[in-house]
Amino acid sequence: MWYFTEEEKQLAEVCRQFAGNEIAPFAEKHDNDESFNHAAFKKMGELGVLGITADPEFGGAGMGATAATLVMEEFGKACPALTLSYLAHSILCVNNIQNNCSQAQKEKYLPKLISGEHVGCMGMSEPEYGSDAVNMKTSAKLDGDHYTINGSKMWITNANCSDIGYVYTRTGNERRDLTTFIVEKESGHYTTSKPIHKMGMRGSPTGELVFENAKVPTANRVGEEGDSIYHLMKNLEIERLTISGISLGIAQACVDTCIKYVKERKQFGKAIGEFQMIQKMVADMATETNMMRSFLYNTCYQYDQGNKGAAVAAQVKLAIPKMATNIALNAIQILGGYGYSREFPVERLMRDAKLMEIGAGTNEIMVTIIAKDLLGKELVKY
Repeated sequence: MWYFTEEEKQLAEVCRQFAGNEIAPFAEKHDNDESFNHAAFKKMGELGVLGITADPEFGGAGMGATAATLVMEEFGKACPALTLSYLAHSILCVNNIQNNCSQAQKEKYLPKLISGEHVGCMGMSEPEYGSDAVNMKTSAKLDGDHYTINGSKMWITNANCSDIGYVYTRTGNERRDLTTFIVEKESGHYTTSKPIHKMGMRGSPTGELVFENAKVPTANRVGEEGDSIYHLMKNLEIERLTISGISLGIAQACVDTCIKYVKERKQFGKAIGEFQMIQKMVADMATETNMMRSFLYNTCYQYDQGNKGAAVAAQVKLAIPKMATNIALNAIQILGGYGYSREFPVERLMRDAKLMEIGAGTNEIMVTIIAKDLLGKELVKY
């Protein structure tokens, strides 16, 4: 894009090389084993991207949504599952701590998260409250110098490999009475259930955070009681933009695989790329991918310029993951039996792509947000 800075262009190139060497060769293994690529994650710390939006004072890169999304795209081409774990760590945990926490909390938690020594997660959804997360029931009650937390968080990316959690709780009876805490596994603040087995994103651990009379120091509270609903809504914007970067990476990987395949695969005495039906499918896929790229990065650029908007982020999140899933399905169709088998990565990419239509807000929730904005209605009732 014309507005990419030299630093952003260099970041994309470095991440492309890193993904080719450290992520792509192991993607199939971790998908088969449902395991987390700890080695590559640790090397991301050495690469300097685990704190892509965090202040350099704590080891971060001090960059914005555009840079973070470039990382998501390049890593997403290689292994969407590991990239999802990267997003949960860098955007849902580190970015939240950077934007909402005190200086003392940043000094305590960010360096180890940014170096890769610690893995972070964020706890918002619950077993009975996914799309309606603001009605969460996990409670935190003040008791002297600590809070006692009870409840559970479900569908949490990185739950089972996490060291630190950025967790939303209820501290009052009103809808807006949400308060955040930084919780530590080593201190016994939470336990995790057995891993959740999934259709896709199998190389990204998903589980449950369980709080049973967990005693968390008041020093771990983020801000004041009851002010976290704003934090929650604000971070959803950059989450929806950056997760769409994973979808873009999936789409581009599918296009690249198909172009190579149709040049080599022969039927009826010639390469299948010579058949007009195949040409149309590949041309449509490539065109849609470039449309996705323009929409996504233009919105990221506006976000970095201070022109933030929940409805525009929702439009990105609605359109791009749906297009990526369709492109992945078409890639399977072009490759035929090979596409449906695990001999090529497109079946894994399709399975991974579907998650982006659910996580960070379902397609249906995105439609609701967009419609309310268009009709001049309140987006969020506090």
